[in-house]
Amino acid sequence: MTPQARVQAAIEILDAVIAAAKGGGASADRIAADWFRTRRFAGSKDRRAVRELVFGAIRACGPVPDSGRAAMLRLGEGDPALLSLFDGSRHAPAPLAEDEAAAKSGVAPVWLEAALASSGIAGVEAQALLGRAPLDLRVNSLRADRDTISLPEAGEPLAAPHGLRFPSGTPVEQWQAYERGLVEVQDGGSQIACLAVQARAGETVVDLCAGAGGKTLALAAAMENRGRLIACDTDRTRLSRLAPRAERAGASMIETRLLNPNREAEVLADLAGQVDAVLVDAPCSGTGTWRRNPEARWRLSEREIARYGAIQARLLDIAANLVRPGGRVVFVTCSLLDAEGADQAEGFLARHPGWKAQLPPLPAGAPRGAGWRLSPGADGTDGFFIACFGSPC
Repeated sequence: MTPQARVQAAIEILDAVIAAAKGGGASADRIAADWFRTRRFAGSKDRRAVRELVFGAIRACGPVPDSGRAAMLRLGEGDPALLSLFDGSRHAPAPLAEDEAAAKSGVAPVWLEAALASSGIAGVEAQALLGRAPLDLRVNSLRADRDTISLPEAGEPLAAPHGLRFPSGTPVEQWQAYERGLVEVQDGGSQIACLAVQARAGETVVDLCAGAGGKTLALAAAMENRGRLIACDTDRTRLSRLAPRAERAGASMIETRLLNPNREAEVLADLAGQVDAVLVDAPCSGTGTWRRNPEARWRLSEREIARYGAIQARLLDIAANLVRPGGRVVFVTCSLLDAEGADQAEGFLARHPGWKAQLPPLPAGAPRGAGWRLSPGADGTDGFFIACFGSPC
């Protein structure tokens, strides 16, 4: 592909990404993969170059662009060589019109940028949300030790005690250590969130929103594969991915429970008042993960934020009913909005007299309300809010 053809390809993919963002369609990664699947003429260098253009343009735009071309023009405002490729030659974008406008810049749509600023995320902190995330691994302490593990590349030790950092794109899934379950891909902030649970061997712990089980596996390692660890989710497909991952990791003590949406408490009734700790890794806006999914900020609305908030509060109340006297509930969201963090923690404490915020010391982050915040700018991790609530004895 010529440089001009790569730009035109990126514009076509961006058009599809914008339509999907407006209509709740597929992710940018999926759209790009599907585009290349039907165009075998694009080689590996072409695919890499086009993806760089696509995601560079997504990051360069704040509000949702009107078109892929407008998004590419926005990226080109900082790169005159890119604009020179709009020359109308074969497979190239049409020449620029005299009054043609680029998409608007910014961190996010205006309302969302304001919500972040009111939550203490502005300036450099806000800009960091659109950087590129590195690749973090968690050394599985059931099978290996961070200080002695042998890997094809040396990673940078993280604040999380089992974490190592590598450049984005490092092919860790091809490593023998990955195949043998010695390491798992897990953001350093996610690893720190698991530390807040303080899961111990022999305890009964519930991961209420386990998904595919990344945090569940970290809890199993912290529990030394001893005790009872119950991974729950309402998504059968995601939950089904946990079993092979657990087998590879040597985590044999994990149970799974498929929950019915809005009727979760029924499936968990036998655990009421018996659990030592519940992790509520609640569904949220994902504002803390934009480094990995930059187009996600185009999919949000104020109504959607409110919907997530209602789900989070309901799940916290379910978790509180499961915990024994003196037990703990740990609330985690990968969001930097107070509506899904500090405000939720305050609401929980107001609804549950006698419960206390008691977050343990964590190796990174800073206080935010009754909890703790990790951010890409300050901590180099995905963005997280973490709160721990102790049940009255």
